[in-house]
Amino acid sequence: MINVFAGNPLDRAANQRREPAWLGDRLREPGTRFLLLWKLNALATDTDKPEIAWQPATVVAPFLGDDSKCVFLGLDGGAARFAIDVSRASEDDAPPFTEHGRFGEVRALGSLVPLAEAGIIAQARALIDWHNRHTHCAVCGAPTIAVEGGYQRNCKAPACAAQHFPRTDPVVITLIRRPGVCLLGRSARFPTDLYSCLAGFMEPGESIEEAVRREVLEECGIAVGAVRYHSSQPWPFPASLMIGCIGEGESEQIERDPIEIEDANWFTRAQVINALNGGDPETGLKIPPSLAIAHQLIRWWVDDEA
Repeated sequence: MINVFAGNPLDRAANQRREPAWLGDRLREPGTRFLLLWKLNALATDTDKPEIAWQPATVVAPFLGDDSKCVFLGLDGGAARFAIDVSRASEDDAPPFTEHGRFGEVRALGSLVPLAEAGIIAQARALIDWHNRHTHCAVCGAPTIAVEGGYQRNCKAPACAAQHFPRTDPVVITLIRRPGVCLLGRSARFPTDLYSCLAGFMEPGESIEEAVRREVLEECGIAVGAVRYHSSQPWPFPASLMIGCIGEGESEQIERDPIEIEDANWFTRAQVINALNGGDPETGLKIPPSLAIAHQLIRWWVDDEA
């Protein structure tokens, strides 16, 4: 199973992109295409089944230069693919380039475009967002410059010369189960009746299993035994990696942390099946959409319990 935002088919050409001359040649090739991002929204075709609206260099020429935020995404059958930030194309809230497509919010596009293209859009959004946030050195405060196709920023100050790399923040997200039931929780920011798997950022010096057990114990007071990996999902909001797990609950009494969790309950398979079909009439339970790895973990549990 491939989760949405995974399955990126591009060859990232990590060795070749180190060479400025190689990248320069790729920028000039007639088959090179660009994915445009405006305020972190991606340009897609304005159709019932949208796809990435790849553009040639002639369209983005005004945005190429030393101060541009342009990143190399990879090779598609030998043809180069780049992402470029065109946010300065308009100073108001009116999106530019409407003659070429429509800018869409990446979460929404993720479940509309082909699966492989969702992965490309996730890569582009995460990288452009990182460049927007890291224009200056975290060590000395001097300006930084992008190198290696946008996968590194170097401090311009000779006395510092620190190197900075895009970060990915690991998050454990876990379906906790006991015989016939699974544990789901909701935070205050969720829509009414929406419950999901428990999740939290990993901490330094922590294994995946340890993070799962800590998060579940902190949020719901449930002891967790065996933990096993299910699948993962890039989540470019701004730059997380969701590590999906299945955990075996060793206790039943819920003692929730009111700061983290507004409510948590054990739900039966029948209740969850109703939620998958639109909502449980008894509890009103709703679960995250299929875009989210939480949905896939919950669906796996329903199938495994059959």
